[in-house]
Amino acid sequence: MAFDDQSGQATLTDLLIRNASIADAPLIADFNSAMALETEDRVLDPNLINPGVAAVLADGNKGHYWIAEREGRPIGQIMVTHEWSDWRNGFMWWIQSVYVTQDARRAGVFLGLYRHVESLAKNDSLCCGIRLYVEQDNERAQNTYLAVGMVDPGYRVMETDFRKNTDAKQEQIYA
Repeated sequence: MAFDDQSGQATLTDLLIRNASIADAPLIADFNSAMALETEDRVLDPNLINPGVAAVLADGNKGHYWIAEREGRPIGQIMVTHEWSDWRNGFMWWIQSVYVTQDARRAGVFLGLYRHVESLAKNDSLCCGIRLYVEQDNERAQNTYLAVGMVDPGYRVMETDFRKNTDAKQEQIYA
């Protein structure tokens, strides 16, 4: 993989990793929606996901997206957000919104996206590490993350979600 520091792009053979722009907002929202449906059987509300993606693209303090392309066609994405760690005196980069189109899976797209983020993180003196969360039953994704060198630190994510959709799945959980 080669990196071009001026353009923010990386290549892995014919894979191009580029910074996302506001013009990519509909694509990113579609990729996020496809990922949520596939991994959590959850339909995302367009009234939330569309402005949510646009907010990240408009304000780099909220996060950053990169798009993977092959032959000019977008085939994957990754987003990073930052969380301050007082224990480490640095920012933990959180990988989120990872998606690779079905026809491009198992072809190094995630690896290219991950290595791009990893390289940027290693070159940021304020970055102390990279994390992500993954569905506990998504063994395929877990194996992919282990294969790139990530480890399970033994933490469990807990949450209170004030904006959770009230789809049928959620109604069953809370009934």
